[in-house]
Order: sequence, then C-alpha cells, then structure tokens
Amino acid sequence: MLARNIDWGLMPGAIALVGSGEYLPIMEPFEANLIQLGIDQGKSPRYVQLATAAGKESFASLQRWRELGEQQANRIGIEPIFIEAFNRDDAHNLKLVELIEDAALIYFSGGDPIYLTQSLINSPLIERIRANWEAGSSVAGCSAGAMALAAEVANPFKLTATATPGLKFVSNLKILPHFDRYFGWIPTPMAKFLGKASDGVLPVGIDENTAMFATTDLNQWEVWGFGKVQPLNQNDRFFTSGNKLVLNQELDQH
Repeated sequence: MLARNIDWGLMPGAIALVGSGEYLPIMEPFEANLIQLGIDQGKSPRYVQLATAAGKESFASLQRWRELGEQQANRIGIEPIFIEAFNRDDAHNLKLVELIEDAALIYFSGGDPIYLTQSLINSPLIERIRANWEAGSSVAGCSAGAMALAAEVANPFKLTATATPGLKFVSNLKILPHFDRYFGWIPTPMAKFLGKASDGVLPVGIDENTAMFATTDLNQWEVWGFGKVQPLNQNDRFFTSGNKLVLNQELDQH
C-alpha cells in the first residue's frame, strides 16, 4: 500500500524510483497511487510528464513518449500535461516551468540519465519541481529518470566511468535500473564493482517493472512491483514487493 497517516504539513510529497515500465498498463496501479497521494496533499488532479531524458532522440520517439503518457493518464482518468522540455534552454523557459505548478504527480521517463541531469541541474524547471515536491506533489523517475533523481548518476554506456552528480532529490542513493536485465547474469562481486559509489552513497539495483518509494521520510522505503530491489552492499540480500528498506541500516553495511 502507498497510503500514509502523517502530518501533511511537515513532509514533502512521495518519491518513487522505478526500474522500468513507465506509462505501461502493468504500472498503472502504482502511478495511480502516486497521483492519489498528491491529491491527498491538496494537489490538483494533473499528471505532469517529462521526456527530457529522450531529448536527443527523434521527433517520433518524443511523440511516442507523449502518446504513452497520455494513454496511461486516460486509463487512470486524469489530465496529462506533457512538458516539452527537451534541452537546457527549454528548462529555462518560464512558460514551461509554470505548467509544473500544483500537479499531483511529476514523472521523469527514460532515456539518457546524464543528458537529463545536465539539462535540468540548477535550472528554473528543476527548482520549481523541487518546490512542488516539497509542497506535496509526488515525484517519480523511471530508468534514466530514477538515476537522475539520485545523488550520483552512472554512465549507462560505460559503467566504469566516474559517476556524475545527480539532481539529489535523494542524497544518498545511486540507482541501477533494469537490474535483472543488465546485471542478472553478472556475479554479485562484479555488479558491486560496476555499481560502486562514493562514501555515504548506497548503490541499489532495481529490477524492471519494480519500484522503491518513500512516503514518510527518505530513510524509510518500500518496494512495489514484480521483481526485486537489491542494495549492493555486504548484506547480499534483496527486497521484494511489500518489503521495507531502511537506508541507514543498508549504508552501515556498505
């Protein structure tokens, strides 16, 4: 369950990091619950969708993201707002920035996580998103979106390269999405080497069609979905749907 019983005035909105599956029917219940959490915080029933991570891709690809997001919003029964922010100039366009305001859910879809981070970092767009999250909007990122919301961003095209700073909505995580697809066949010690992170940052693998989310504080996370979430630390354990993950406990074993 994603419901919560807390003092709404003291907490930011929910945040979710998703391994894959944005806007697909299999993830509809999860996205609908994130929207409801935002509405419960007094936000408007609007679903903001950003395909910035795919900003270097073709027009057809960007249209596909728009259509997928619209289809999911229609299934949920909510208004979709597709933000045409595909580069750093767009992230400074105040007309686009205004479209963020008061949305129940703000969602970053997949693509290139480094391009996404470099396009948005220290921009009016990301600062407005952060302000809305702190005021109760739910924020989610899938694949590249999940990677960018964390403290450090791995280069998905060269995992041995030095990680770049993320948007730091979560200041102590480094996310490896599609973990079962790209790392499932790799021995755990090699996965840990490829996913290594700075001191105080926990690398976490998230399987496809699986998410970890926080609704009360950024130390307490829960898993939702069809695969597992695996911290790459000394514990060598994983978490499945309904399991709780306490970050400071996992960091102690990193």
